[in-house]
Amino acid sequence: MRRRIWSRAILAVAVVVLVTGAALFERPRRDEPGSYADGVALDSEGRPQLLPAGSAPDLLPGSRVLDPGSTAAAPAIAAALALAQDQRDWLASGWLPEGEYRSLVATALLDLRVLSTDGGTLAAMNASWRYVWPRDASFAAVAFAATGHVDDAVAVLEYLQHVQAADGSFEARYLPDGSGPPDDRHPQTDGAGWALWALDAVVAAAPADQQSAVLAGLDPLLRRSTAFLLDQVNNSRALPAPSSDYWEHREHLLTLGTAAPVLAGLEASARIHDRAGEADRTEHVATVAAKVRDAVEIYFGPHDYGRYPGPSHPDAASAFLLPPYQPTPLTGAVEAWQGSVDSMLRPAGGLAPGGGWKEQNLSWTPETALYALAAASIDDDETARHWLDWLAAHRTPIGALPEKVAADGGPSGPAPLAWTCALVVLTVVELEA
Repeated sequence: MRRRIWSRAILAVAVVVLVTGAALFERPRRDEPGSYADGVALDSEGRPQLLPAGSAPDLLPGSRVLDPGSTAAAPAIAAALALAQDQRDWLASGWLPEGEYRSLVATALLDLRVLSTDGGTLAAMNASWRYVWPRDASFAAVAFAATGHVDDAVAVLEYLQHVQAADGSFEARYLPDGSGPPDDRHPQTDGAGWALWALDAVVAAAPADQQSAVLAGLDPLLRRSTAFLLDQVNNSRALPAPSSDYWEHREHLLTLGTAAPVLAGLEASARIHDRAGEADRTEHVATVAAKVRDAVEIYFGPHDYGRYPGPSHPDAASAFLLPPYQPTPLTGAVEAWQGSVDSMLRPAGGLAPGGGWKEQNLSWTPETALYALAAASIDDDETARHWLDWLAAHRTPIGALPEKVAADGGPSGPAPLAWTCALVVLTVVELEA
């Protein structure tokens, strides 16, 4: 009898341990429908605030600043009005398109600025996204620079330079204050590639008389990132080792989502060194980049650039093989990118991260925006506008771009999502600048 009792007790404890352990280590679900927020805004003290879904916030006109209301203290009202005017002045100091996408771009830029209040750009304000991913931050920096806000772009890259490891690697994500990663996720190789791609774009967008100073201040980011990527491809295949990518899944095989940003980073590094007049360094990095480009075409190209080398499902990372990431599309990449759409379409009309993505109902806005920017970059304006119009039509009630869109067309997940905001801005820049 005692043995039975003890066996049952041990079994019960084991069940509790397993369930508790699963709860402790389970990552937040990212595939549940429903809106997590209407957007973000500053309060009268300049602090970013998350606006819960359905909260119907009152914002001061032309801004992402909360209206304190007529009953608030005079100093609070004055401070809020000053913050709103600062945001309007900031928008006016840069580029905005004329016509149908003006409001879309203005809102996306203001949301990016609120998410970048402390330097590095948060992916979103919701709890599980309130971190800085190097990828998202890099795109935000490029969007700021492309619209004339170079100082904001440099601030984002300075954050990345601050958190980068001495060997040039990046963690998957960082705490907002730059003190380190929030958990023990593995580093992600694509971070260094995106940082270099962004650095090249930011320097190129800076006024000619400021480019040297911008590059000098970010020289550690250039040197460390370049050295890291060169080391990653210093092997017989000229390709990096497996790493997690924008899917945020642990990978045992190399993905296109890692290989393509590494190539983009090396191409960008060669351009930066060329701009700096470092001929020997330019030649070396360009030679390695050419080998990596050949390797990506050899290992991924024969099967239409799927997620993995060899036969595999299409992946949204096929967009990374086109401009603005690569100087010219890789051989067969345009056709592969065009052919990937059908397998990624979701009920609301947007795209999933890839043909092998298991969840079947949610459209993902960053992947949809990736396809908009890729289309605009190869002069397929009709396709670019199709995806832009879809994104504009599926925002939250205050115009924020959510991470996902449910099957019924409603916004889902956190909003705004920095990566989507940046991609939308860059798409319109490509179309109309």
